[in-house]
Amino acid sequence: MSGNVSPVLPEGKINYLIDIDGTICDDIPNEEPERMVTSKEYVGAREKINSLYEAGHIVTFFTSRSNKDHREVTEKWLKDHGFKYHALLMDKPRGGNYVWIDNHKVEGILYKGDWGVVK
Repeated sequence: MSGNVSPVLPEGKINYLIDIDGTICDDIPNEEPERMVTSKEYVGAREKINSLYEAGHIVTFFTSRSNKDHREVTEKWLKDHGFKYHALLMDKPRGGNYVWIDNHKVEGILYKGDWGVVK
């Protein structure tokens, strides 16, 4: 076994993992990907997320959308709406009630319709 370990971000920097559907825009089911083109972004989402990005935090969007079928339309929507991010993770397991088990600190925020409460 090597002495290498997972990297740790500098003090004060955070990895933000942000869901797309129902969190930054209308909740579009995988079965209706054509609706993403006209999906409306939620008020305050872009401003808040871009401010996190500009502050040097890592912004990664993740979604249950299929990488094979939905990546292109999802990336285009994010670009067209001006969202800044570092990565897009696809194929998250579908359905809520997530439990995250990790060897690093994990903090969860349940989005309840107000980007003003996200730190």
